[in-house]
Amino acid sequence: MASSKLQAFWNHPAGPKTIHFWAPTFKWGISIANIADFAKPPEKISYPQQVAVTATGIIWSRYSMVITPKNWNLFAVNVAMAGTGLYQLSRKISQDYFSDEKEAAGSLEG
Repeated sequence: MASSKLQAFWNHPAGPKTIHFWAPTFKWGISIANIADFAKPPEKISYPQQVAVTATGIIWSRYSMVITPKNWNLFAVNVAMAGTGLYQLSRKISQDYFSDEKEAAGSLEG
C-alpha cells in the first residue's frame, strides 16, 4: 500500500518529476527566511518587501486552486508566505504607529 501511494505521488502531474513540485518546494526558503526574521527588530523590517511577500502569497494561493492539477504544495507555501508577511507587517505597523503612544503614556505617568 505504501509503495502504491509513493508511486502515485511520484507519477502525479505535480509530483517530483516536474517543475510544478520543485518551484514551490524551493519557494519555502522565502517563508523560512521570513520566519527567521521574526527575531529582527521591527525597525529593520521593510514595508515594500513585506507587502510584496503578502501580496504574492495571496495572489498565488488563489491561482494554485484554479489551475489543473491542484498543487497543494504551491497553495501551502503561498499561505505561509501571506501569513509570515502579514505578521511582519503587523510588527512594523505596531512599532511605527502604536509604540509612540505607549512611550508617551509612560512618560506622562512618570
